[in-house]
Amino acid sequence: MGKKMVALLVCIMLLSAVVVGCSQPQQFVNIATGGTAGTYFPLGGAFAEIWNKNIKNVNATAQSTGASTANVNMLKEGKVEVIFVQNDIAYYAATGTEMFKDAKYEDIKGLVTLYPETIQIVARADKNIATIADLKGKKIAVGAAGSGTVANARQILEAADITFEDIKAQYLSFAEAANNIKDGNIDAAFLTAGYPTAAVQDIAAQQKIVIVQVDDAIADKLIQKYPFYTKQTIVANAYNGVVTDSKTVAVKAMLAVSSKMKDDLAYQLVRTLYANTDRIKAAHKVGEQITKATGKDGMPIKLHPGAEKAFSEK
Repeated sequence: MGKKMVALLVCIMLLSAVVVGCSQPQQFVNIATGGTAGTYFPLGGAFAEIWNKNIKNVNATAQSTGASTANVNMLKEGKVEVIFVQNDIAYYAATGTEMFKDAKYEDIKGLVTLYPETIQIVARADKNIATIADLKGKKIAVGAAGSGTVANARQILEAADITFEDIKAQYLSFAEAANNIKDGNIDAAFLTAGYPTAAVQDIAAQQKIVIVQVDDAIADKLIQKYPFYTKQTIVANAYNGVVTDSKTVAVKAMLAVSSKMKDDLAYQLVRTLYANTDRIKAAHKVGEQITKATGKDGMPIKLHPGAEKAFSEK
């Protein structure tokens, strides 16, 4: 009886261990990205794959969304766990400024910064626009209404002592701006995206363009007031016919989460991301710029404690 009792107890203990293991709850990680034709979506798919393969009990999925501003609202409403967002938009949300003036979201926390999203001021070469000052009086696409691009355009013009009242502002999406430049309906457009950008390549394939430079004096003034900007150079020949380097500024794409996310999950998300950079590079060319060494550059909001732990490790 003694041996049978021991065997029974061992079986009970093994069964209990199995039950406990099976009872570990799945952690759903819904990732808000952007449009399917953009950069966020393929990267989001790669991140989901990495996290599913390497973090126990995680079920990660990437979904197409309206990008930065919409993603912040989805995070705030608890509809997603991780969002792609421009660092300037994250800053506005955390500080209750710009499009979040009446909707401050203090619980938004940083996970990692990813790669530069370049502010590109594209003009038709036949419109005699060489500098920011030359934009005065011109028809300029400043981004879709309520978008981060509109804020970028206003802030850059402000650093050059120009307001929207000094230009003929057109509130157009990337695709609308590209079509209107090609048709000659507008003179120039502000576009915020990792370069080379398909919309700009499309314009340059049909029209001779120039990239209007943001000189050092304007960039320095801008960065002093808005520290989430960084200086950036669009290299020569990135676009058809643009044969010289072009100085400009950039914001950064980043990942953000809620302060409600458990520290261990945030830690695992960051740790496994940087342990699998080959998969990220395979997803999109900008993946080459996603490194742990630059993962806090341009971070405009407080890091989640779990992310802090991951970055503290060598």
